[in-house]
Amino acid sequence: MRRLPILLAAAMLVASPLAPAFAADAPAQKADPLYTYKTTRLDRARFDALLAKPEKLLIIDVRRPDEITATGGFPVYLNIQIDDVEKSLAYIPKDRAIVTVSIHAHRAGKAGDILTAHGFKVAGAVGVKDYEDEGGQLTKIAPPPPKAADAGNH
Repeated sequence: MRRLPILLAAAMLVASPLAPAFAADAPAQKADPLYTYKTTRLDRARFDALLAKPEKLLIIDVRRPDEITATGGFPVYLNIQIDDVEKSLAYIPKDRAIVTVSIHAHRAGKAGDILTAHGFKVAGAVGVKDYEDEGGQLTKIAPPPPKAADAGNH
């Protein structure tokens, strides 16, 4: 049986029913003609304001595990690969504000649009590289060291 591709990096956080209001008063974004999604693209200040109230936030990171390890991420998140978002809807709470995460927010924007179309409250999308470039601090995630091979089993 195929295991669901959901990795809970830490406990999920409770969210606010006020999430749709975030899009209306979002600050101007730097021009990116490739970002064509309806989901608001959050800058560092906007995302930091959401992070300041962790009990009202669910972060869904749509990057691959190797990308998370290479770049870092946020201390608490739910990891669902972008191709598995629609297959995993039943596992995502609808009563929480959601921020989607990817490298430069493009996959996050796509995930945000998918979630919004299914009735989820999406506060926005953020790119970890953009967040870091704006001075934000990421949590570096180190994979566990490989286990030493047992000499007696060779």
